[in-house]
Amino acid sequence: MSDTSPSWPQPEAPASPAPSLPKAADLAGQLAGRLCHDFISPASAINTGLNLLDDPTAQDMREDAMELIAGSARKLMALLEFSRAAFGTSAGAESFDSRDLETLAQGVYAHVRPELEWDVEPQSLDKIPARALLNLAQIGAGSLATGGKARLFARKEDETLHVGLEASGPRVRLKPEIEAGLRGQPLPEGCMAGHWVQAYLLHGLVGGRMTVDLTEDWLAVDIRLPV
Repeated sequence: MSDTSPSWPQPEAPASPAPSLPKAADLAGQLAGRLCHDFISPASAINTGLNLLDDPTAQDMREDAMELIAGSARKLMALLEFSRAAFGTSAGAESFDSRDLETLAQGVYAHVRPELEWDVEPQSLDKIPARALLNLAQIGAGSLATGGKARLFARKEDETLHVGLEASGPRVRLKPEIEAGLRGQPLPEGCMAGHWVQAYLLHGLVGGRMTVDLTEDWLAVDIRLPV
């Protein structure tokens, strides 16, 4: 005998909730973790050098230990000064001398493989474009792990300030979490928050006025801000 009972429509499965963006407290924690990650390597190297100086069985390595300490201290200071301007308020400064910004950016590139070309026309930049340039500098360096050239530029076009990064090299790579952050998207599942948070904060800093173009050997990030 066939079943003639009515066929009731099955309830639809609940939709998966959309990924939520973090709160300010979460962003602060993720940024703190990112900074600790940046600082721990040179700080640990300094500690290693000091331990070698204190080791009576390693006196033949004193010169190497001093070079390790000196080089790591320079790297740590460069990162501290850079991060203060890129992420902090830099003592409340509302504008930055472009030459000082170049010094901060070149200080980071002194310890990585790629080269930095600084092509900034204005002699000074307000806080937002200045911090955008510095963050682009570090993102560009990270995208060129095997070497290449990162070009940072800023120029005025009518009532717009055009700020951007062009990175070229044999293997340009932008981690998925960084690309998501640059586009203002939530942290992808299973990815590193420390890499994402800088890109996401940069997107928020410029109000989303950003385009990203990525190929196998080319990365371009363009930001257009009102003057």
